[in-house]
Amino acid sequence: MGMHGHLTFLLLSLCAPGTFVRATVLPDLPRVVALSEDTASGTRVTEVTVSCSNSSSSPNVTLDSIEPDHPFNSIAISSDPTDATTFRAEVTLRAGAELDARRTNQYTLILRAACPGEDEVEERLFVRVTAGHVLRCDSPFASAEGDVVQVLADVAPRTPLYTVLPQPLGGLTFTLRNRNTPLTLTRRGLVLAPDNGFDPSKDTQTFRLEIEVMDRHGHNCSGAVRVEVLPSRRPRVTFPEPHRAVTVTEGIGPWEVVTQVHARGNNVRYAILAPVAPALFTIDEVTGEIRSTRRLQVICAHLLIQAYNTLHPNDHATATVNVTVQGTDRLAPRCDPAIFVSQVSETMSPGSTLVTLRCTGFTSTDGCLHYALEGPPSSRSHFCMEGPQLKVNTTLDYDSESMAALGFQLTATILVTVGGQPRQSTRVPVLVTVTPVNEFTPACPSSATFTVPETAAFSSVVGRVAGTDRDYPQDSLEYSLEGGTGPAQPFSIDRRTGEIRVVGPLDSQQQKSYRLVVRLTDTHNDLDLRKRRSRLCDVSVRLQAVPDQLPVCIPEVQELRITAGSPGSRQPVTRLVCQGGPDSALLTYNIVGGNEDGRFRLEGNTLVYLPSDRAEPHPFVLLVEVWGGSGGRRRRSSLVALVVHVTPRSTPLPPSTTTQHTTLQKEPLVVLQTEAVWHPPAWFVAVLTISGVLLLATLGCMARNLLCSSRAPGKLFLAKSSWDVVEHSGGKEEQGHPHASSPGQFDGRAQDPRTGRDYLFSSVTGARRWI
Repeated sequence: MGMHGHLTFLLLSLCAPGTFVRATVLPDLPRVVALSEDTASGTRVTEVTVSCSNSSSSPNVTLDSIEPDHPFNSIAISSDPTDATTFRAEVTLRAGAELDARRTNQYTLILRAACPGEDEVEERLFVRVTAGHVLRCDSPFASAEGDVVQVLADVAPRTPLYTVLPQPLGGLTFTLRNRNTPLTLTRRGLVLAPDNGFDPSKDTQTFRLEIEVMDRHGHNCSGAVRVEVLPSRRPRVTFPEPHRAVTVTEGIGPWEVVTQVHARGNNVRYAILAPVAPALFTIDEVTGEIRSTRRLQVICAHLLIQAYNTLHPNDHATATVNVTVQGTDRLAPRCDPAIFVSQVSETMSPGSTLVTLRCTGFTSTDGCLHYALEGPPSSRSHFCMEGPQLKVNTTLDYDSESMAALGFQLTATILVTVGGQPRQSTRVPVLVTVTPVNEFTPACPSSATFTVPETAAFSSVVGRVAGTDRDYPQDSLEYSLEGGTGPAQPFSIDRRTGEIRVVGPLDSQQQKSYRLVVRLTDTHNDLDLRKRRSRLCDVSVRLQAVPDQLPVCIPEVQELRITAGSPGSRQPVTRLVCQGGPDSALLTYNIVGGNEDGRFRLEGNTLVYLPSDRAEPHPFVLLVEVWGGSGGRRRRSSLVALVVHVTPRSTPLPPSTTTQHTTLQKEPLVVLQTEAVWHPPAWFVAVLTISGVLLLATLGCMARNLLCSSRAPGKLFLAKSSWDVVEHSGGKEEQGHPHASSPGQFDGRAQDPRTGRDYLFSSVTGARRWI
């Protein structure tokens, strides 16, 4: 009896008497299944039988593996059509699974099965992976990142760096997909260093090679290798002193040591690179000593020396040696020009030559002269010397603040020295004036939309167009309106400031907005005044509607008394106090009636009397029309009645000329020009009815006085109530005369100065009734 039988027997023995234990059975397990590593993903590996004790629903079968990340799917259960108690458990490869016999050659799977109502059983399935026949590349090489190899920069040329090892070997072809690399791939799959080695002067370098491998049957695989070149650990060849100047006296003999150069590094050798065929000097390739080849005369020589590593020629460095053979000069060099003054434009590019000096010493040639710049750093930094040539070193930006701080003038001094005992020098002053160039076009403002009320007065400011220009002086612009000013464009623009003003009538009912085209033209940005740049900008002006308001004057009827002055003088009578809403300062006044002989005139809202030689008192009833609105647009108007009693100078009156103002406060005499659009409120109708009843009672009492009046029918007089207030021009109050003795008593009759028709004027309601 096997181990399985002993366990079963032991379980049955432990059960209570009369108890039967039902267990699920996996009769096919344990067993071993062979699987080739070439098997495609999703392939069925094997099928296991699950046997239950009775007919029921599908059993629960799970799969685990001792190896982590196994390539198998979960168990799929299917029923056996011939036996209701038997089921099939299918084991398949997971999608995208890759088998590698060299890495894992066997998987141990643990299957646990349990039918409903029965005990769970556990068995093992062994899957053995066998080597296939498909060409396969190594995992690091075949991965997306590829394999990585690190080498030093001083590795010898054509040193093997990497070997591609696919399986199986033999009869393979290696192809390099990318050609932009200095590395070499051999037919045997070896990656070699460049033919000239790596450049040790550079930092870490990286090269990526994409390689494809194919066998004789057409099977292929591909991968990549990344070669990282690290800086060399050995010391590089360097010159501690890359520039050296040596001065010797003339007459030195051949083969004498002039100077010696020294470079750091391993296996260093020296050579003269320039001049290519040196005629005066030679260098010892081991020690670096520079010797003369013949007797030297006054001359200046420029040598370019190279130091290199004999084992690694790419590891090298260069140094310059200037050898000056001195003469015995006692005089300073002479230069032409002796002073340099010039104008250059700001667009002159760096490296341009400004002037070439022609300097000579007493016995020296031009090659032994040395040139240097002196002067303030802010100016000197814009220049540089290359031998006797003065050149532009940096951009000459006329529009910068630093250039403006220098006054657009750069100053420096060229110091010219000659090798002699003692050294003599000459200074050449330099003055360069930078001139402007109109480089930039004016720019429009980011927002150019303005709003103005339609009642804006003439010359009111609408807004300001703030254009910009990067040329110096910045924002130096002129403004103009395209199309000019006219009825279709009632605006003007200030030529200097860009302010837009109202110069015509505005009416939001006729036109709600205006589109103005403003031209921006730069000025004073170039020496040539004809080189100007301009740009057109769109400006939107929106009209804000202002509701019409009827002017209101307080009071609307005034009775005034004045004493006439001397003829030819000017007497202010009263000042009208009227309001017309937000534009009350823009009200206009006009006398429309009662000014027969032109004795009165209006100066703004002030009534002025021009005295004459009339000898008798005379009353005037003036009708003044007050208009609201602005900008040439007239809105609604109101009428103000002024009753002015003029007393001649001969009439006995108080010593000083007085002006009496009477304001009817309880029952004001109102003269109105009724408009169809006005609708009186209910309270006003009630007051008007009561006033009519009082008027009839008053007329009955005054009938005899009115019939006895001998006044002309065309004249209008206004009775003075007992509660009238009399104002004098000197500021004193006097008691008024009784109505019966008033020489200018008003009888209620008047004549329209326009039509000539007679009418009766009501002192209560202010209405006119035609007779």
